[in-house]
This record gives sequence, structure tokens and C-alpha cells, in this order.
Amino acid sequence: MGTAMGPVLMWLQDVAAFTLLKARRTLLQAVLLFCVILLLLWVSIFLYGSFYYSYMPTVSFSTPVHYYYNTDCDTSSPEPVLCSFPTANVSFQKNGGRDRDRVMALGQPYRISLELEMPESPANEQLGMFMVHMSCYTTGGAAVASVARSAMLHYRSAALQTLSTLVFSPALLAGVAEQKQLVEVELYADYRSDAYQPTVGAVVEIRSRRVQIYAAQLRIHAYFTGVRYVLYNFPLTSAFVGVASNFAFLSALVLLSYLRFIWGGIWPPEQVRVRVVTGNDARFQQQRRGETARMRMQRVSSSSSSQKEPGEIGPLDEPSGGDPQPGTTDDDPSSSAGVLLGVSGDGEEDQEPGIREPSNSTGTEEPELLEDEEGSPGPTPPWETTLRQRPGASVDL
Repeated sequence: MGTAMGPVLMWLQDVAAFTLLKARRTLLQAVLLFCVILLLLWVSIFLYGSFYYSYMPTVSFSTPVHYYYNTDCDTSSPEPVLCSFPTANVSFQKNGGRDRDRVMALGQPYRISLELEMPESPANEQLGMFMVHMSCYTTGGAAVASVARSAMLHYRSAALQTLSTLVFSPALLAGVAEQKQLVEVELYADYRSDAYQPTVGAVVEIRSRRVQIYAAQLRIHAYFTGVRYVLYNFPLTSAFVGVASNFAFLSALVLLSYLRFIWGGIWPPEQVRVRVVTGNDARFQQQRRGETARMRMQRVSSSSSSQKEPGEIGPLDEPSGGDPQPGTTDDDPSSSAGVLLGVSGDGEEDQEPGIREPSNSTGTEEPELLEDEEGSPGPTPPWETTLRQRPGASVDL
């Protein structure tokens, strides 16, 4: 029983070891694939974020407007009057005024508006309409654009003011609400910064000496078109498409690199077997080929001589007068080699690479000496051809 269970236990042990090795390899490949996918996903998100940050300009910019005016005038008038128009200088650059931190992108349309927080005081109600002037300037202080717009408080009758005061009296007493109005003045509906003279700031002036203002805000909002419009109005869809495109491109790049590293290209190369013969083996094979060719030529010559009658000239004998046979020439080694070597029984040619028929430049063949069966040299018959071996290694594919 123990001897019968021994091979089974060994087989189970081998199967368990093989299964464990295969599971370990599969787990390692899965972990490696997960790491590669995670890295590609992180790089895709980083590339999309970098593109969005560099391509998308500032969407909205808001800055407080601090007005200043002269106070060294004679204020003997009973009405509150300022000594000069309230004026403010606003910069369109962030982080210390560097050129790369401009609020306005070149060629991008912007809407510029001024928000005035004004109390519902008798002075502002009696003020009526007043002018707001804005002048944009470039580096060096040269004005590049200017505009003037009119504004005023919204009209509210005395009954409406009384009713509003009664309704909101708890909030007014608690300090949560105030009797004020927010007046918005649109200065530019489609302002574009010039590439040759970029706008770096503006001077905002209220041309009235009796105006009363709690606070003011200058707002700049961009109007996007094309790709920027899609990126701004559809952020989730744009992010998904951008990250997916980057991930697909990086995955294809990694796959091509892997195929290049494994196969050397996209398609696997053809398997070519090359047999290289050098040294003594090459000489031995050449000798064997020469002997085989010589024996076949002898058989051909003997069969042709036995078939022809006495006095008849065979196909291998040269015609009288030294004229070559029609269709063949002495200086054509391919034709003579084809006649002398013949064809094997299976229909394949016996001409081997590296074997050539010698021919001279004059076009006439010279008889060469061959060793006969006793080893003594003799003249070469006209139907035989010397097989010469070329020096060097031969390569058979």
C-alpha cells in the first residue's frame, strides 16, 4: 500500500509545487500590471491638470476699490461736499505685479463692472445721476482705453421706504440689515487686452463731490468661447475625456515600447535558421561534392558513348574545326555546367553553391591535369571540368 501511494504523493507534490509557482507568477504579474496602470493614471491626471492650469485664464477677478480725494479745501458750505472727485488706482496683476500673473489673458474678452454700495441717505437721493469714469493703462502709465458711464440710486417712494422700515425693523435694530443699495455699473462689456500693449491697471473716478459710498468692488469676468467654453461649463466631462485620452496615448506608448523590447518591433521577426560551415568541414564537403559531380559526369559520358554507333559524334564531343555547338559558347560557364553536371533522379539540379566552372578571358578552355585511379596525372578529357574550391568559409542557408 505504501509503495503504491508513493508515486501518487510525489505526483501530488509536483502538481502542488507547479500550481504554487504558477499562482505566484500570476500574482506578481497582476501586481506589476496594477502598478503600471496606477502610474499611467496618475501621469494622465497630472498632464490634464497642467494643461488646464496653463490654458485656462482667470475666470473671475474681484478687487476692492479704495477711493481717495483732497481734504485741504474750504468746507464752509452747510452741505457735505468733497474737495475733489473720489479716485482709485486698481492693479490688474497679482502676486507683486509680475507679468506672468496678469489677470487678463491676451485676446480673451472680459466684462468689467463696478459695484457701488451706497446708503439711502438724503444726500444720495438728491444727488441724482453721476458719472463713473475708467481709464486703463499699460506698463509705463500710457492710457490704452477709457470709458465713462452714468449711474444713480434706484427710486423708492416715501411710502415704500416707510413700509420697508417697518417690516425690517427687527433686522435693522439687530444690525443684520442696513438701508443701502448695491448699484452695479457696467464699464466694459467686451474688453480685450492688446498683446503689444497689455493692460496692467486702471484708474476709476467718480465725478461727483456729493456722492456718499460705503464700499466699492471692481469685478472682471471672462466670457469663454470654443475649447475654453467647454472646459469651463462642462468640467467633469472635459476632465474625463482629457484623462482618458492621455491614458490611452500613454498606454499605447508603453505597449509599443514593450513590444520593441521583447520582439524588436511591432511584428515578431521570421525564424531563420542559418548553418555556418567553416574550416575542415567546408573543405570536406566541397571535396565530396566534387567527387559526386565527377562520378555523375562519368556516368553520363559512359551512357552516351554506349548508345552511339562507331564513327558517330556524340553530343558531348566537340565538332570538327573547333567550332562550338549551336546555342552554347565556351565562355558561358552556366551552359557548360548545366550539360556536364546533369540533373539528378528527383528532378533537382545538382549545382551546389561555391562550385564554378573555370573560364579564361580569351574564351577558350585549357585542358587541365587530373589524377586517374592509379594516382598519376593525365590530360583532362574534353567532357570533364575541373571543380575548384574557393578559399574561405561557406554559409548554407
